Amino acid sequence: MLPRHTTLPDPRVWRFSLVLIMAMLLTGCGVNNIPTYDEQVKSAWAQVENQYQRRADLVPNLVETVKGFARQEQETLTAVVEARAKATSIQIDAESLDDPEKLRQFEQAQQQLSGALSRLMAVSERYPDLKSNQNFLTLQSQLEGTENRIAVARRDFITAVERYNTEIRTFPGRLWHSILYSDMPLRETFEATTENADQAPQVEFE
Repeated sequence: MLPRHTTLPDPRVWRFSLVLIMAMLLTGCGVNNIPTYDEQVKSAWAQVENQYQRRADLVPNLVETVKGFARQEQETLTAVVEARAKATSIQIDAESLDDPEKLRQFEQAQQQLSGALSRLMAVSERYPDLKSNQNFLTLQSQLEGTENRIAVARRDFITAVERYNTEIRTFPGRLWHSILYSDMPLRETFEATTENADQAPQVEFE
């Protein structure tokens, strides 16, 4: 009796199955972590920029409100306007996040605006009518809330950068980085350049 002829599977099926199995194994080994974490860094940075822009958008109305009650505080008002202009002129896109000099310039400009705003808010102590003005109180509350959102956005960005950089520096992420993602650099993050820089400025008065 002749042996029954056995038809072997198509080699293309074997290759497809092998690729599929390898893809599943690689996915389980974290091969996609680096680009995933990089996207999270970019998303977190977008929120940082969004909150800083929200603050910048409040400044013109705040300046005009204070000017209506304290026009003689021209030096303080001018300092806020100039600091806002500088802060909004420095933009960092996602592709420039690995440039420490640009990030430093961005941070310094935002800190200058924070300082100018703090001095502007302190002006209200000398003007009771301004302190009780409803428009000023609303803007003050919005500014305080925005400063808190900035602090949260900065914290989330720092956490995202830490996760991404750690993945690149540790196994197995370090292996995948050298093989597949060598063009993706370590990311820069915020550094506290002034005392309590990680805390939102106080804009609420007793």
